[in-house]
Amino acid sequence: MAKFRLSNLYVISALATIGGLIQGFDVSSMSAIIGTEKYKTYFNHPNSVLQGGITASMAGGSMLGSMFSSITSDRIGRRDTMFIACLVWLVGSSVMAAVQNVAMLIVARIINGFAVGMLTSQGPVFIAEISPSNLRGRLISLQQWMITWGILIMYFVSYGTSFVHGTASFRLPWALQMIPALVLLVFLPMMPRSPRWLASKDRWEEATEVLARLHAGGNQLDPLVIAEVNQIREAIRMEAEFSSVSWGEVFKRHNIVRTTCAIFSHVWSQYTGTNAMMFYIVYIFQMAGLTGNNALISASIQYIINVVMTLPALLYMDRWPRRKVMMSGSFILAVLLFTEAAIMAKYGEPVPGGLNGVPTVTWVVRNKKASRAIIACSYLFIATYAPTWGPVGWVYPPEIIPLYIRGKTVSLATFFNWAMNFSLTFFTPPAFQHIQWKTFLIFGTLCCCAIVHVFLLFPETCGKTLEEMDDIFNESIWAFKQKGSGNKLERDVQAAAEMLKGKDYARSQDAVEATGSVDQKV
Repeated sequence: MAKFRLSNLYVISALATIGGLIQGFDVSSMSAIIGTEKYKTYFNHPNSVLQGGITASMAGGSMLGSMFSSITSDRIGRRDTMFIACLVWLVGSSVMAAVQNVAMLIVARIINGFAVGMLTSQGPVFIAEISPSNLRGRLISLQQWMITWGILIMYFVSYGTSFVHGTASFRLPWALQMIPALVLLVFLPMMPRSPRWLASKDRWEEATEVLARLHAGGNQLDPLVIAEVNQIREAIRMEAEFSSVSWGEVFKRHNIVRTTCAIFSHVWSQYTGTNAMMFYIVYIFQMAGLTGNNALISASIQYIINVVMTLPALLYMDRWPRRKVMMSGSFILAVLLFTEAAIMAKYGEPVPGGLNGVPTVTWVVRNKKASRAIIACSYLFIATYAPTWGPVGWVYPPEIIPLYIRGKTVSLATFFNWAMNFSLTFFTPPAFQHIQWKTFLIFGTLCCCAIVHVFLLFPETCGKTLEEMDDIFNESIWAFKQKGSGNKLERDVQAAAEMLKGKDYARSQDAVEATGSVDQKV
């Protein structure tokens, strides 16, 4: 019986981004639970520093997992690395569901984080390497959309279980986190290996077969497949001249700009403050004067907005210029953050000792109109982040890095994603407690820094193949000076088509000559 093999790019990409789904599960399984009395009582009412440490422990594990994946990614491939990550996630979720104390909870979250770090670094790389250039942005954007769905689904699950008596209120959602990993484990053997990874291992027949199956209905003589194979072969030939695939190669002069752009795609995506808005949205709405279920229900609206507003990125990411998306997103986010800070500063008042027994919330806005404005800014913030930095932060790094160091560099960039995530989730509760609304000023300023950095050094990559990135980055170090060129893949496809047409014509002429020779003999 022939082995069943998946060939639909959307299905394969959705499965490869399950790491994003379980990352979203973690976000809302904490944000919905940390405000419940059952959680606070069982874990002895953790203060702002301890709660920051509990929340950030998963990001700490993800930092380790993303770096570990740099080893396995090049040795055993992107697909098999995801298989290992699923097994690690199942172990971590089992420990988390059986948690007995804070120490056990932190260990479980570190284990889970290790798995998420592996999955979120390899999923985008895998998708980038199987996607045609005209769909790459859309397919990698599925990573962010899966994160938003994970947040939304687990938030409502956690909200529903908050009405369950006893510790099952938080054990149940933590156990349910295992389901997506089990699904991915079942389907991974049916998914193709990365054709570019196969080519790097000199497995050209398999690489060509995968490209043909995914891009041309199995036709290995399709001009697109021939052009792609030729581009990959040429890129590998050129990269072989560097002879080194060590970590030192990542930071050499000809790669350093690309490496820093990949890293700061994640840094700026995180330092917009989005995780403060997600993990601690209940705290923000409590600062806005909401209490009890009102805060939880208002937070759920934010998660719905996140899912819906990521859809434009799926539809138009391969038409929108990456640079303009990043800069316009940063500008709007900065305006909203500064506005939120100004409203809190003008209409808020300190709450010594914390609001309603929550030590983290030491500032509250009691003016109803101001409260609504803060909530509106939070909603608009997510509505802006969802189609801009949310998906682009995942799309940009794997598409700009050359094949021979892609596994290492994207893992490094993802490490910084989780390092920034760790710092945010650890820093935000004490920041809310001690500097209150000034926290939003910090995030707004960082958004302004992102605009300048993107304008200066981030070149446009929309519509280009992975193998064309060398030409883009070699043109000029200053991104705003680059003029760009035509689509090289289109020219290569046309050349391949003409070559095949020439071969067909030559074969037909040979056939005519052979027929003529037979007639003469007759």
